[in-house]
Amino acid sequence: MPPALVGLELHEIQQLMGPGERRFRAAQLYAAIYRQRLTDLEAITTLPVALRRCLAAGTALGLPELQSAYASSDGTWRYLLRLADGRTVETVLMPEQGRHTICISTQIGCPANCKFCLTALMGLERNLTAGEIVGQVLFVAARTGLDPESRRVNVVMMGQGEPLLNLSNVLKTTRLLVDPAGVGLSPRRITLSTVGIIPEMEELGRAEMRPKLAISLNASTEEQRRDLMPITRKYPLKDLLEACRAYPLRSWERLTFEYVLLKGVNDTDADARRVVKLLAPLKAKVNLISLNPGPGIAYEAPEPERVLAFQAVLQRSLPCFIRKPRGRDIFAACGQLKRMISETMAGPPG
Repeated sequence: MPPALVGLELHEIQQLMGPGERRFRAAQLYAAIYRQRLTDLEAITTLPVALRRCLAAGTALGLPELQSAYASSDGTWRYLLRLADGRTVETVLMPEQGRHTICISTQIGCPANCKFCLTALMGLERNLTAGEIVGQVLFVAARTGLDPESRRVNVVMMGQGEPLLNLSNVLKTTRLLVDPAGVGLSPRRITLSTVGIIPEMEELGRAEMRPKLAISLNASTEEQRRDLMPITRKYPLKDLLEACRAYPLRSWERLTFEYVLLKGVNDTDADARRVVKLLAPLKAKVNLISLNPGPGIAYEAPEPERVLAFQAVLQRSLPCFIRKPRGRDIFAACGQLKRMISETMAGPPG
């Protein structure tokens, strides 16, 4: 299989081209891939024909290919993308007034085994490469005409997978996304969501270029969290909160805590008061997510009134927001990405 260009940083492209090629050619190729988001090597007309032919013969561009596209009644699109080895992964586009959000995957499946998440039922198939991660953004941008220079674009690493268990590729992806000579996103527009893998959280905090950090809390006690998120048995809640206190926030940054509300399980006022006690000492905000249901999930979503009551308790001490579900009808919402396929959901590719 020829080496893929998508996922390479500028110095790697220079190495690939070799010392006999003038260095500015690497910069032209880099810009064509990430800034112009061209999808065909032959379309890179800034390069000489002979060089384009050489690249086409010895490399692959490496963008994912569309296998299926599903359109939601709320405007959300879920893309099932085929990778070079034939495996598939999911990416979601959520258009909104004034901004677009691309939700990308960092693994195929997920090892975290959260009991309220459809992706957990897949298990882990493998990590994605940096090219396969950034390629999702390039695919959506090219297909829909999104341009970070003219429209606000957010990228959230909240699709399939636990990003911190693929940290080196996640950090490389971030560098490609924020490079002004590349995709050109602001670091403020990229968010990584984790169940709280403490050693990798510390490594993330030391990175020169990193996404914002969101932590899936989902419980108000240690016992409750271990039951709902078995992987967290390795990372006790008290240790996680200590790591959060030590995390080097930038001047403009808050930690985000995500809390999936499960009817009759973690959604009482007492739970809310415990969450306040846990998080009040931190520079943090909370996003509440009412469970997005799916086959094989044993929990139910709470009533809207219960969600509002939970929020009211938190808002006395913390910024707290209710995340509006997007794409539930096409299994594109948070916790639903399990490559669900239904001909009734399919629409013309967006």
